[in-house]
Amino acid sequence: MTPLLVFDGQCGFCTRALGWLRLLDRRRLIDTVPYQRSGVPELLGISREQCAGSLQWLGADGSRAEGAAAVNAALAYALAANWPERLYRRTARTQRRLYQWVAEHRHRLPGITPWCVRYPDDCG
Repeated sequence: MTPLLVFDGQCGFCTRALGWLRLLDRRRLIDTVPYQRSGVPELLGISREQCAGSLQWLGADGSRAEGAAAVNAALAYALAANWPERLYRRTARTQRRLYQWVAEHRHRLPGITPWCVRYPDDCG
């Protein structure tokens, strides 16, 4: 199974961050989709509200993560390195707080044209 990262396609900051991940994921190992795409929350077995609240990760092994843990899982997979997850284990509390702040303020942070504005057919 190809790992899947689910993001907020209405968020310009989220779309910009996705671009950074794609630069790191040169081999295109990770599928990325906006949670607004039809059937995505159901695929994950969670609500649209949960998807709206934080980034979601579904690993190749079926593992799940959200928020800061999802960021680190995606980075580790894209870089084929374990240091992002090792760092997360040491700094999880701080990273979760920082992630929560970013998630709550993401629509005020610098971004680019949101994915769903650029590709409306991909967002249902």
